[in-house]
Amino acid sequence: MLRIRRAQEIHAVDGGWFSARWHFSFDHYRDPENMGIGPLRVFNDDRLISGAIWPMHPHADVEGITYVVEGHFRHEDNVGGGGVLEPGAVQRMTLGSGAYHSEQNASQDEPMRFLQFWILPRAAGLTPGVEQRQYTADDFRDVLRKVLDPDGDDALTVHQDARAYVSRPSAGIELEHAFAEGRGGYLYLMDGDALLDDEKISDGDAAKIEGPHQVRIGGGEGAHLILIDVPLAYTPVGTWAR
Repeated sequence: MLRIRRAQEIHAVDGGWFSARWHFSFDHYRDPENMGIGPLRVFNDDRLISGAIWPMHPHADVEGITYVVEGHFRHEDNVGGGGVLEPGAVQRMTLGSGAYHSEQNASQDEPMRFLQFWILPRAAGLTPGVEQRQYTADDFRDVLRKVLDPDGDDALTVHQDARAYVSRPSAGIELEHAFAEGRGGYLYLMDGDALLDDEKISDGDAAKIEGPHQVRIGGGEGAHLILIDVPLAYTPVGTWAR
């Protein structure tokens, strides 16, 4: 099963110094039809104006994944991480037993855009920590480049049976990904145009997927996408089990 969500269907929020698309229920936004997919609980497309700082704030029992789309992303936390990430970078922050972090636009002249999604871990109270990797646009060209995996496997390690892929498929290229029985996921087209199972999608469109299903992705002009694969059944732990 695959259901496309058009950009205009996704909740938009404007805080002045930031704007965002919240794909699943988050903060004051509540939609019982969009509570996440398995352990994928939050998926936000965030934009910060130049120089903007999201102040240090706490979370626990979350694998916080960040993908830098545009601009210069500065990260700070209280567990020894930090620094500036460029477009194509992926970061996993295990908030586990509790940690603070801050997202910031390192530029005083340009806006910044990043995806941040939360995957709930398989165990509560994990030791907080940060892992990150810088990729280039060419790393994603015409492939589904795995950037997140429970075993690492030349990707960042996530504490859940979850995987994420980023791609920039050119026109005429077709990629495939098989979702097994009992698994599902989310595909988001950050920019450009593409074909998804022969249906045209444009920037800002997304799709919920439930296996078994073999997704076919046809490249288009400026296509830039992320695909997440998770189990549909999971047991909430820690703060999410209360």
